[in-house]
Order: sequence, then C-alpha cells, then structure tokens
Amino acid sequence: MDTSTEIIFAPLLSWALIASLAGAGAMAVLYAAWRRARGTGLRALAIATLLALLANPSIKQERREPLPDIAVVVVDESPSQGIGSRRMQTEAALDHIRARLAKDKTIELRVVRAGKPKPITQAAAGAETKMPRDRGTRLFEALARVMGDIPPQRFAGAVLITDGQIHDAPKEASGLPFQGPLHGLLTGTRNLRDRRLVVEQAAGFGIVGEQAMLTIRIVDSGGGGGRARVTITRDGGDRRELDLGTGFSHTLELSVAHAGPNVYEVAVAPAAGELTLANNRAAVVVNGVRDRLRVLLVSGLPHAGERVWRNLLKADPSVDLVHFTILRPPDKQDGTPVNELSLIAFPTRELFEEKLEDFDLIIFDRYHRRGVLPVTYLRNIVKYVRDGGAILEAGGPALATPLGLFRTPLRDILPLAPTGNVLAGGFRAEITDIGRRHPVTANLPGARGKGPNASKPTWGRWFRLVEAEARRGVVVMKGMGGKPVLALDRVGKGRIAQLLTDQIWLWARGFDGGGPQAELLRRTAHWLMKEPDLEEDDLRAVIQGTRLTVTRRSLAKDESPVTLRTPGGQTRTLKLTDRGDGRATGALSITEPGLYRITEAGGKRTVYAAAGTLNPLEFSDVTTSDKVLAPLAKATKGGILWAVDGLPDIRRPGPGRALAGRGWLGLRANGDYVVRGVDETPLLPVLLALALALATMIGAWRREGT
Repeated sequence: MDTSTEIIFAPLLSWALIASLAGAGAMAVLYAAWRRARGTGLRALAIATLLALLANPSIKQERREPLPDIAVVVVDESPSQGIGSRRMQTEAALDHIRARLAKDKTIELRVVRAGKPKPITQAAAGAETKMPRDRGTRLFEALARVMGDIPPQRFAGAVLITDGQIHDAPKEASGLPFQGPLHGLLTGTRNLRDRRLVVEQAAGFGIVGEQAMLTIRIVDSGGGGGRARVTITRDGGDRRELDLGTGFSHTLELSVAHAGPNVYEVAVAPAAGELTLANNRAAVVVNGVRDRLRVLLVSGLPHAGERVWRNLLKADPSVDLVHFTILRPPDKQDGTPVNELSLIAFPTRELFEEKLEDFDLIIFDRYHRRGVLPVTYLRNIVKYVRDGGAILEAGGPALATPLGLFRTPLRDILPLAPTGNVLAGGFRAEITDIGRRHPVTANLPGARGKGPNASKPTWGRWFRLVEAEARRGVVVMKGMGGKPVLALDRVGKGRIAQLLTDQIWLWARGFDGGGPQAELLRRTAHWLMKEPDLEEDDLRAVIQGTRLTVTRRSLAKDESPVTLRTPGGQTRTLKLTDRGDGRATGALSITEPGLYRITEAGGKRTVYAAAGTLNPLEFSDVTTSDKVLAPLAKATKGGILWAVDGLPDIRRPGPGRALAGRGWLGLRANGDYVVRGVDETPLLPVLLALALALATMIGAWRREGT
C-alpha cells in the first residue's frame, strides 16, 4: 500500500471573487506603502490571512493500492506455423516471456492462442451443414476480443508470436483496438523459398467429350523462378505432364471423359529447398454433362412394344432419337409404282458408315436380317462397340432363327447364344444373385415381395422367352427354368446388353400388375452409355457437410478397408461394410478443409474428395515476413524481432520512454492504482485564522496610532 500527500483547496467563495478581493487588498497595501503609512506590513499580513481562510487549504493523504499493468501475447497456431521448427520457436518464445514477467508483480500476462482453422461443425437438425468460410489467419480478431476486458489505462502492450502471415491486420494503426505498443516476434528463417500452385479459374461443368478450361499460376516466393513440371491426373488414372513457366498464368484444357464428377489433381514439382509441399497441389472437380445423347432405334417387324421404346426415349429431353421401322425390305416386289411410294428409304450408308460414331447407343428392336444391312455394315457395328460404342439387342423370337443377329458378325460380341428354341408360358422374371449387386437391377422396385413371398417378385408376367446360353458377361435377370432374360457385357471399350423377351411392354400397360419397365430400361440404357452412378466396379468419395462417405461398388462381396489421407497429411484406415446390393460403404466425420485422398489396398484405385476452397489463404504464402506487422509496429512505437536472432529482453519503460530497441521489447509501465482510503487535515483552522487576522489588524491599528 502506498501513501500520497498533497495540499488541496476547498474555497468558501468562488475563485473569481477571492481573486477580486485579493486584487483589492493588494491595491490597498500598495497605496499604503506608497504613502509610507505605518503598519502596512501588518495590514498585508491580515489581508493574506483572510484570503487564506477563504481558500480553505487542507492536507490530503491517499492510501493507494497499485494495479498491475496487463500485457497480451497472441500465439499464432495457424497451419503455416507447423512448417519446420516454427512451432518449437513459438513455444520457446512464449516460455521466455512468461519467465521474464513471472517475478514482476506490476504486470499481468494474458496469453491468447489464435489462428487455428475453424473446425467443420455439424449443423442443427434440419439445417444445412456448410463448410466454414476460408478467412485465413485471424490474429487481430482474437486480440480485439481480449482487449474488451482490459482498461486502456492498464494496457502495457501486445506481442504477436507469428510467422507474419496475418490476414486480418488493419491497414493503419488507427484501426487497432488499443493505444499502446504492438510488437512482433517472428518465427521461421529469413530468405527461404516456397513454390505454390494457384488455381485462378476452373470450370465447374463441362460437356462430355469436350474440353474444360483451367487457369493456373505457379508462384515462387522468396526468389527464384524459371520453369516447373506440372502433373495433371484425372480420377487417379490418366496422367499428363507439362513444363510451364513460373510467375505467369497458364490456361490448360482438361478432357471431360464421362458424365458426373471428373476429379483432376494438379501438382507442381517442388523447388529446391522449399518450405512445404502443402500448397503444391490442388483438386479441381468438373461435373461432366452430356450435351445431347444420340440414340438410334432400329425396329424390325412392327409390334406392340415399339411404341413403348419410342415413348421412353422421347420422354428424356436430353435424348436425340433417330427411329427407323423397316416396313418394306429392298427385295419386296409388289408392283406399286415408285412415284406412289411414301416410305422413306433406310439411309444405311449414312447411318452405319458415315455417322455411326455420332451415336451414343444403338437399339435393335425385333430386328432380323431382311437384306437391309449388308455384312460390311454389321462389321462396322462390331468395331463401333469395341471402340467405345453401345448396343442394346432386343431381337425377340427372330433371334432364335437363322435370320437373327447371332448369325452375323455380331456373334463375336453378343454375350448370349440362342439355342433356337422359343419358350412360351407365363413367368415372372427374377433378379439373379449377381443381379442383386449390379446397379442396373439392384433394388429394382418390385423385385422382392413381402411376408412368405419375400423372395418372389411382385411385378407382372411375361409369356415369351428366347432360350439362350450365357457365353460371357453377367446375367442379371432370369426367367423360366433359370434361363437368361437380360445379360450385360463389356466388349473392348464399349458395352452391350441383350434382352431375350419382346414383351416388356406388358409392364408399361399395367398387365398383371405391371412392373418397373421404364426404370429397368432407363438404367440399362444409362449403363450402356457409361453413366458413373451405374458403374458396377467403382470407388467413389463424396463430402456432404461434415461427412465423408466412401462407396465401393463390386459384383463380389468386398469389405477390404481403404486408406484415407487427410489434408494435413495424416493417414488412417476406413473400414467398409457390405450392404448386400453391390455397395460397401464407410463414413466418417471430417473437421479439416482441404483435399482428401482415398486409396484401395494395393493402390488399385485412388479417388479424391475436396472440402472447402481451392486456394486456402493460409497457404497462399508461407514464407516468414514482417511486411504486414512492420508498419503497425512502427506507428505504435513497437518493434519487430526475429526468434532466430535470439529471444528478446523484456523491459518496463515509463510513459514517454522508448518502447523497443535492439534485442529488447518494452511493455509500458502505466502506474495505475486504486484509492483505498483518504484523510484530510485542515491546514488553517478557522478560529486560529480569525485570531491571527484580528491580531494583525489590531497590531496595524496600534502601529498606525503611535
């Protein structure tokens, strides 16, 4: 406890009136002195005594309790602080400051840890979970929050232990939330290099088979330059390497190979001695969209199911349908004059030689050889499939005859070989064991009943089936006697499907309860055209909010785990659980934005899932720099020191003194206090003052009378 003594005044009159009286008294004394009157000194003493009495002086003694000053240390815990030995330097600097101030009772130290990325948190029920907005390292926000509880007169100063990469610093010192010194203690090493990949512009969508644009820039911080090797990988497979100059923007073309997400990993080769590889790669997702699906439907004999095919394909606005029904073969001679024929000649050469590659799918509906398609064109179709095309063959009874497509060059690619028999009788098609795992028929509505008939389908019956034996591919639906109904196969780069009944139209008409005719044909057509969601052998990873879900599709049960690498570089194993429908899934909650890499055992497949922004602010520049803090420190009379030069001395200069110097940082000593008690003693008691004034006046009167 300290004591402070001072003289205070509590005037009985206003100071203006006292000053007027003092002036009048002074004039009277001066006049008496000019006249050389006796007793002038006693009169002056009497007037002074009366004026002092009116001023009412007293001695004031305060019992003061000193209050400690408050210093704030902000510790940067951003990801860039994990580079090299920065984290160790940070903790060593913090321990040093704590130790230097531990014995000083006149200062209180408050430590704030900030800059750590905001974790992804689950939203409330019914709300949409979103990734946190990328805001970089926010140290001044944390400093402003703690300053709200500190009285300005007790603030000693702030020390920021950081690498200098701060993204919320005010442009001028007037924007700081305090009046006092701001010091920076920088971690890391001077003059180090770092190379980073910046995605300036990336297409979110692209047309399948065309090119999407990607603009990137390679930035070398801390000097250097020249050229760098860039690698672009699509879906963990197709790889392309480029040699690009650093410091310039480059626009690249990305091939959109399929519908759905096309994930490209772009990586730049590291520079010599660079700080981190965390900002050397980025993931770009381009959603492939088919422009228009061109389907060629070739119908042979007209039948009730022809309209079903046409309605199904015309209902999809993304499908361009070219439909021909062969009503009059070339060899038919009925005497009708040519000028009276209204039929359109089948453009076989144009369709099956010149523009065959333009079609995404060819459907043969009850087609049989009638001299329309020469063998050469059928060979073109076989080549078309092997090169990536797709065929759906629904030949009906004609397939069992010598005029069926199996007796043509298509025999080499058809998965089912007809025996020549056509089975008649009512039957309900069933999903095979492998069909329950194939995405075309898995979970098909009506495939399972309820109660005792849970294993039997609930859809309507068909009455005709071409008997055939499976040669290759997979049979996903079977009919009477376990004979194949629908088979799927991959041929070269293309695909083929065979449907051995021509009565699927009965489902569309609702006969015997109907069935999922549209869904089955839609799935079959989209599988043939390589829709990603219908791939039977695939690995996918999707991030929705805070949840990363990995799905493996396979025709055989496979619960082998996958390896997950997080954006921070940690590796963990994720177990997948088979669901019985061809999918094995695993999920986990994620808390870190960035690029997640999922790899199957043995490196068979690798997929990526991106959470958050492409170019995190935190890794836009990871070299240690004072360019952000130096202007603010100078404006507040603070200092910038480097931890590699040695830990600084901590001093307590008073107001008006220098607050930083070579090798030391100053925390201002404010000397604030709180008053615990006050004693006041009158300096001039009233009776004593009156007696003194009266005595001097009497003395002056007597002196004047002698």
